[in-house]
Amino acid sequence: MQRTTPENLIRVARESGREETGEPLNLGERVRDLRKSRGWTLEQAASQAGLARSTLSKIENGQMSPTYEALKKLAVGLEISVPQLFTPPQREQISGRMSVTKAGEGQHQATTTYEHVLLGEALTKKKMLPYRARIRARHMDEFDGWVRHDGEEFLYVLTGVIRLYTEFYEAIEMRRGDSAYYDATMGHNVISVSDEDATILWVTSLA
Repeated sequence: MQRTTPENLIRVARESGREETGEPLNLGERVRDLRKSRGWTLEQAASQAGLARSTLSKIENGQMSPTYEALKKLAVGLEISVPQLFTPPQREQISGRMSVTKAGEGQHQATTTYEHVLLGEALTKKKMLPYRARIRARHMDEFDGWVRHDGEEFLYVLTGVIRLYTEFYEAIEMRRGDSAYYDATMGHNVISVSDEDATILWVTSLA
């Protein structure tokens, strides 16, 4: 049986939230929309990006395919990343989605070090993965190296006392009500230092 890890939970949540691909993105229209959303004229946007006005006009009108260097300049000028140039804008719509997980409910995923209870499980296409965890581990040597994965993570201590180990910071002892927000690509592990297994709320970004 496959060992359940935070990385596996996040992978499954991401895969369950994939949307079908629609029509190909029109780069020219995307650039024009981004420019207009900032209230910039062609001259202002071209100046921000360090491109000639005529070059930007041709890109917006689909009359030329920009080089990667031009794309990088555009992204810097628009204060976004290159991938965001090719990401369709989110449709603004009211969503009435909600999922309630009552005490004692939720899918359990057990490992030798943690026992996770997935929360909000009924919702697909989530942008964050919330789960409650019982911390079984008592020593760092119980882990197979650092846990690390994409995204950011929020940790909140519900009961007991934990010690949060991270790759670039000193270990810190945390008690009920303490919280931490960190980059999850940084190695991190948690152990219980109280007599009973501590419990924490973990929320991991998926977007």
